[in-house]
Amino acid sequence: MVPLWVGTLENLQGIDLVKNKFTGPIPSSLLNLSQLTMLLLDWNQFNGKIHLSFGNNKMLETLRISNNNLHGIVPNEIFRIPTIRQIDLSVNNLDGQLPTEVGNARQLISLQLSSNNLSGDIPNTLGDCESLEEIKLDQNLFSGSIPTSLGNIKNLKVLNLSHNNLTGSIPMPLSNLQLLEQLDLSFNHLTGDVPTKGIFQNVTAVRIDGNPGLCGGALEYHLFACSLPLSSSKQKYLMLKVMIPLRGFSASNLIGKGRYSSVYQGKLFQDRLVVAIKVFSLESKGAHKSFIAECSTLRNVQHRNLVPILTACSSIDNKGNDFKALVYEFMPRGDLHALLYLNRNDANTSTPSHITLAQRLNIVVDVADALEYLHHNNQGTIIHCDLKPSNILLDDNMTAHVGDFGLAMFKVDSALGDSISTSSVAIKGTIGYVAPECASGRDVSSSGDVYSFGIVLLEVFLRKRPTDDMFNDGLNIVKFVEANFPDGILRIVDPELLQEQHDFSRETSVSMKEKRLECLLSVIHIGLDCTKASPEQRMGMQEVAAKLHGIKDAYLKRNMGNILVIAVIISYCSTVLYIMLSR
Repeated sequence: MVPLWVGTLENLQGIDLVKNKFTGPIPSSLLNLSQLTMLLLDWNQFNGKIHLSFGNNKMLETLRISNNNLHGIVPNEIFRIPTIRQIDLSVNNLDGQLPTEVGNARQLISLQLSSNNLSGDIPNTLGDCESLEEIKLDQNLFSGSIPTSLGNIKNLKVLNLSHNNLTGSIPMPLSNLQLLEQLDLSFNHLTGDVPTKGIFQNVTAVRIDGNPGLCGGALEYHLFACSLPLSSSKQKYLMLKVMIPLRGFSASNLIGKGRYSSVYQGKLFQDRLVVAIKVFSLESKGAHKSFIAECSTLRNVQHRNLVPILTACSSIDNKGNDFKALVYEFMPRGDLHALLYLNRNDANTSTPSHITLAQRLNIVVDVADALEYLHHNNQGTIIHCDLKPSNILLDDNMTAHVGDFGLAMFKVDSALGDSISTSSVAIKGTIGYVAPECASGRDVSSSGDVYSFGIVLLEVFLRKRPTDDMFNDGLNIVKFVEANFPDGILRIVDPELLQEQHDFSRETSVSMKEKRLECLLSVIHIGLDCTKASPEQRMGMQEVAAKLHGIKDAYLKRNMGNILVIAVIISYCSTVLYIMLSR
């Protein structure tokens, strides 16, 4: 223990007992040292509570009692010391809330309360400490939102709020802190847009991982794109614009029609927002359940490869009829089915739509990522149940987005076993894409989605529907591919994939053809693994996505290498030609 006589040294200005083995409570006699400016008690074994009368030390500038066994609350009296500049109480067992009186410490430069059990909101008054350069509140139980007032601390260099239970969005004012060098908001429950200015432009200085609800931001964060933000007033306006009689939807704006709904293209907010409005045909049996299933699925999920939903409408139209609709962001490239087939048969054009191998790889990787998220997100397993090309939509960048969750089901793992929601309809899936076990009436599972994905993958690279007339008398697309794999694979894939060759160099052309064949074999092999007859033999979507990412990265890397070779050849030939002409 610290000897009691230390408290009798009235003119003592500094105490440094760092890294000893002192035990017991902090002696109350130290509080009588009116000239004390520095108290360093880090790395000992002090226990008990922090004395409330610490506020009597009116000259104290530095208080460090980290890495001890203290418990109880953080006394608000500490923040009333007019000269206090550094407080470090980290790595203890302190609990309770951070006092609002923290805002009184206007001279405070460093506040470190990491690794305690502090809870409640971070007080807005913390933003009044305009001299702060360092705030570390990580490894606690703080909840609520991040105070926007932190954006007032112009001298702030380090802010660590990681490993708490913080919710809400990242305050935009944080991007205005010009001196901020380190920002750690990781492992909370933050949602919404990641700012794009200030420190957020430097991804090496910012940590935001462990917040699955965040979106947008710099590309290097690898987050999914955000849905277009709508204020509550705009949502109400949007609902009013959508809730019009069905006759108000022109047939010329019809862009899709499904089992339970029709999809129309529309423009809202003075034509500034193009949307896809999915109107449910409630007279069709199962349409209401389809609407409920889709709303339930989309309520708590967000991913860059899911079609972003803007709002849902459920009301009565002016004829007294039920009206239900979902409003999505419009996907200008249409769906994958149209990309694969419609342009090829369009009487107005003789040029079929061209889809490169790289584009097809990107599409199947995007869809795999979406299914992996649905099967393994923190809301429980979500089974799509109706994956097919017409439910895969493409944006301006040819990024694929999975949509149409009208048949989706939730599967929740529990100690009592697997339970599946009752948001089901009579038939699960579409002929040609539905897994054999689902077609025979067995319970749906994520393995069924894997099978459907495998069929879609084969279709993308063969450019052949699983319901093609050639598939009869027991022959289907899976058996057709199996019979030609691997030696005859070039005979059955889309011939367009074999024409992506360059004539600059025979050696380069041969090399690219070999790489293309290697890529095709690897991808088709995954398609066959996904479409095994037994669901137990199929891969999970995590493994599927990981393997496809590897194949894509390897192909694009090698393809880029060949392109560079070609570029060098072109450059060399141009130089030689220029020299010859100059003579």
